[in-house]
Formats: sequence, C-alpha cells, structure tokens
Amino acid sequence: MNFDLADLRGFLAVADLGSFRAAAESLHLSQSAVSRRVDKLEEALGVDLFVRTTRRVELTTIGRTFVHKARAVMHELENALLGISDFAERISGEVTVACVPSAVGYFLPSVIREFHRLHPRIRVRLIDESSADILLAVANSEADLGLTYIGTQEPDIEFEPLLDDPFVLACPLDHALARRRRITWAELAHHDYVSLALGSGNRFLLDQALAHVEHKPEWFCEVRHVPALVSLVEAGLGVGVVPRLAMPPRARLVSVPLEGPTVSRTIGIIRRRGRPLRAAPDVFRQILLALRARANG
Repeated sequence: MNFDLADLRGFLAVADLGSFRAAAESLHLSQSAVSRRVDKLEEALGVDLFVRTTRRVELTTIGRTFVHKARAVMHELENALLGISDFAERISGEVTVACVPSAVGYFLPSVIREFHRLHPRIRVRLIDESSADILLAVANSEADLGLTYIGTQEPDIEFEPLLDDPFVLACPLDHALARRRRITWAELAHHDYVSLALGSGNRFLLDQALAHVEHKPEWFCEVRHVPALVSLVEAGLGVGVVPRLAMPPRARLVSVPLEGPTVSRTIGIIRRRGRPLRAAPDVFRQILLALRARANG
C-alpha cells in the first residue's frame, strides 16, 4: 500500500483534534499538507475515513474502527524505536505537558532534565495554565499529559496521584504571624487578608473545606492567580493562603501550617482514559512516577 507513517500521524492528529487546521498546527505543517496526507491514506485504503463538512470533520464508521488500529501501530513502533538506545538519541518529536504553574518551579525542571538526557531531540512544550484549562487541553488532545489537582471525577480522564500539597499561610518575615508554628483559619480574621478570586480551582477547594468554619478570614484584596497573590504578600499588603508548592524559594516570605481544618490538594498526572500514550509522553510519565516513588521512599 502506498502510504507511510507520516500519513498515519496526520490522520491521527485530525481524528484526535477534529479539525484539519488544529491538526496542522499541532504537526507544524500547513493545512493543505495535512489534507494531502489524509487523502493519500484514504486513496491507499480505498475508503473514506472522514466525513467533511464546512463546519466540522467527523470519522466515518470505518474511520472509527481504523483509528484504534492506527494508534496501536504508532504506539508499538515508537516503543520499539525508543527501546533501541543508539536510535533513541536521534529520534525527534514533541511532548506537550499542561501543568499548574506551581509544578513548573517545584519538580518539573528535574523531570525535563532527565527526559532531555534520554531523548535530546524530543522537544518538551509546557502549557502552564489554570486547572480548568489543563483539563480541557488534555480532554481535547491538545496536551499529551496534564499535571493538576482536578480531574478525579471526570469519566474520560485517568488521574494518577503524585504528591499531596497542603495549603499554608504566606506572610512576610517581619509579620506578627511569621514566628508561629501553626495558625487556625479563625485567627486570620484579625489580619489583612489577600484572597484568590471566585472561579479559580484553588479557591474552590478552600471554599469547600471551609464551608462549615464559623469564623473565616475576610479578604480586602482579591486576585485571580497565585503568583499575583504571592507578589502582593511580598510587598507587605497582608497575608494570604497558597499551596505550599507555590511558595517562592526566597527569604522574604515564610510559610506557616494551617489547621482547623488542614486543607491540601493532590497533584497528579491526568490523561485521556482508554487511549494509550505515545512512547515519548509515556517515558515522561514514567519519570514523573519515579519521582513519586523516590519521594515516598
């Protein structure tokens, strides 16, 4: 049959993303080039794999059957190539990881360093976004993997826990609470408090945990993102509550454990359920899991 792996890769990109334009962007090709690859594959197989309309692209019945076989072929081939040490240093490609910003500074540098050592020609693309955007990127196949703290209840998403990340009080070194060993939420009501805004994933977790707490801190300033909250606390505007991973590795802030109640989030790997990872993203995932094993060991 007159088709090659590039044609299969083009077909799978269109099938995953539901669009020739999106597939072209993900493969760094022109839309016409992706269309030619799919046309070539359909001609070689003698069947239509997609139903094309002006608004959307959908797999035909035969296309839905073939997509599983094509993905299995690509998965097996990439596994075989990455398993050959001499070839592994020359293979190229891209791994896309969507992650919460706090993961970037904490453990991703060591993971990327190890992955790059093993496969120096495979590029790593990070999408540092909100938890909701990460979930959407993985669900839409715009990212191979996600690193986030939501997704455990999603039927189409598989969640593998990596580590627990407790929320802590962030305050300046010269603040009255800086020397405390721990503090209750009720005590924060007596201090200027900077809060995350409604709609953020972290704020949702905190509101759930504090739903039955009688005395809660009242914010005087609200921001949408954790880095902005940290910056305001560093500037001396007040105190705030952030995930421990988000605490900057600087000497200007201290973190104080919170109780009554203690609140934490679980950072984990998310991916599409029932869809085998390509070989390169799976190597990245295995390095992340090895990090978890070392942390728990």
